[in-house]
Amino acid sequence: METSDSKADLHLHTTASDGAATVRELLTYVARTDLRVIAVTDHDTITAALEARHMAGAYGVEVIVGEEVSTQDGHLLVLFLEQELPPGRPLAETVAAARAQGALVIAPHPFGFLVNSLGRTGPLGFGRHAVPAWATQVDAVESFNAGLWSPHNNALAARFAAAHGLPVVGGSDSHHLPTVGMGYTYFPGRTAADLRRAIVQRQTRAAGVMWSTRHLVEVGALQVRRGINGLLAPATATILDKVSDAGF
Repeated sequence: METSDSKADLHLHTTASDGAATVRELLTYVARTDLRVIAVTDHDTITAALEARHMAGAYGVEVIVGEEVSTQDGHLLVLFLEQELPPGRPLAETVAAARAQGALVIAPHPFGFLVNSLGRTGPLGFGRHAVPAWATQVDAVESFNAGLWSPHNNALAARFAAAHGLPVVGGSDSHHLPTVGMGYTYFPGRTAADLRRAIVQRQTRAAGVMWSTRHLVEVGALQVRRGINGLLAPATATILDKVSDAGF
């Protein structure tokens, strides 16, 4: 890393979708890290991202308004948005709508086999294989995602990006505060504008450390609790709370 390079986490979730942290909790946590820029990328909403951008100045960090859009072909990470993109449309239609706003589109966890990824059918595009359609439509590839079950999926993404001359970014895919900043993007400069320029000019690098087993279990417990708490008796909900807090 060059001494002038900064760090950004470009894949963060809040309580606006399936994350556990509020906007204020996220910004308070980020203010204690070495992250200069973050992107709030909730699933199919930019409500929290807009709120975070409005509040960011008080925390010494820049916030990019992003969204992880559920397209018909897989998840798409969209950065530098001003208006929310609806889910459920074909990838090409979603990309066109994003570009109409001047946004950048990124393939998140492209080969993650347990998530709804654009390349979930396999690492096509190597050797004699035809280049998959999604690879010709994105501006960059998330070559490091800290939340994937298998590091091999990141290795595939890095190889794929190199083979097709695509810029790379990294993100934590954080759904709770302990994982914020575990995946990140190095870029020359300090601002969100610098970061955008670096992506376009292929001057970014992706790095980080994978979530631990404890992190995976904690997030799993949080998701289960979030999904079924409304249907559980209070005693059962309390047990889930304790399991999550204990990290089991």
